[in-house]
Amino acid sequence: MEKPSLKILGTGKRIGKTAVSGFVSRLLHENDHNPCVVAMGRGGPEEPEIVHGDEIEISPKFLLEQSEKGVHAASDHWEDALMSRILTIGCRRCGGGMAGEVFLTNMKKGAKLANEVDSEFAIFEGSGAAIPPIKTTKNIVLVGANQPINNIVKYFGPYRISFGDLIIMTMCEEPMANSEKIKYIEEKIKEINPDAKVIATVFRPKPLGDISGKNVLFATTAPKEVQSKLVEYLETNYDCNVVGVSSNLANRPLLREDIAANIDKADVMLTELKAAAVDVATKEALDGGLEVVYCDNIPIPLDYTYPNLEKSVLDLVKSAIFDFNNEIND
Repeated sequence: MEKPSLKILGTGKRIGKTAVSGFVSRLLHENDHNPCVVAMGRGGPEEPEIVHGDEIEISPKFLLEQSEKGVHAASDHWEDALMSRILTIGCRRCGGGMAGEVFLTNMKKGAKLANEVDSEFAIFEGSGAAIPPIKTTKNIVLVGANQPINNIVKYFGPYRISFGDLIIMTMCEEPMANSEKIKYIEEKIKEINPDAKVIATVFRPKPLGDISGKNVLFATTAPKEVQSKLVEYLETNYDCNVVGVSSNLANRPLLREDIAANIDKADVMLTELKAAAVDVATKEALDGGLEVVYCDNIPIPLDYTYPNLEKSVLDLVKSAIFDFNNEIND
């Protein structure tokens, strides 16, 4: 890379890489680091695609129009562009070996584009258990506390953990993980990579629009076991009434059933921008006369005993810039 950069990789799939990528991107943007994101996904474009999240209005109607043209409008780079409002570059990948090597990807082309665009820092987002095949200045590794222990501390888990300059544990709550499991994983991570900072977190929904005083139908990829916590968080923090929840955002037939069962009670469809969020959730909500509001997921540290997450990310970015500039000067 011709500019400082970091990559975000994980010890497995569905542990929050895109959510953390969005969090990091917004943080860098708010602190004048002028970032861009390069994301690879199974639904990514055949050729790297630039989305000017900082320039275009990414509305539900706009995304539905893209979907009807054959675009996977809920692909990771569209989510990054919507949640962070910065320039994103979408790439495709196919397959991923046990050590994270991708069978096929156009991310190297995406990296060349990232060198050319008007940004000062590049963030590379992994896909599933696949690692971005780009040499970056620093790395953030995600570890899902919901994963089987052996997948983290054995096989290729330690290999991935060893990459981390900052390690963010996600899904750190029951029933996905109890306090004993969380503590054990944290101790093992520190044994494998003693130099990395480790922060345990949970995800909570953050609507991108106003849902106060409204009856909400919420579509998410989060498991049913944590639905009650998410509903309580939404109702407490956003003054809304959640009338229905679907955890079937990645299962189109079941998602349609959940929407049909609750649409008459709702004023607004609140949905993450993933899987069937556009072609099913957005389309059926708009057809049914509902407002559509998209929803981010934000990582929140478990308690005050952990290092400050925002400061830890910004320190890592400053370190990446320092190391990159020193390497150039050497």
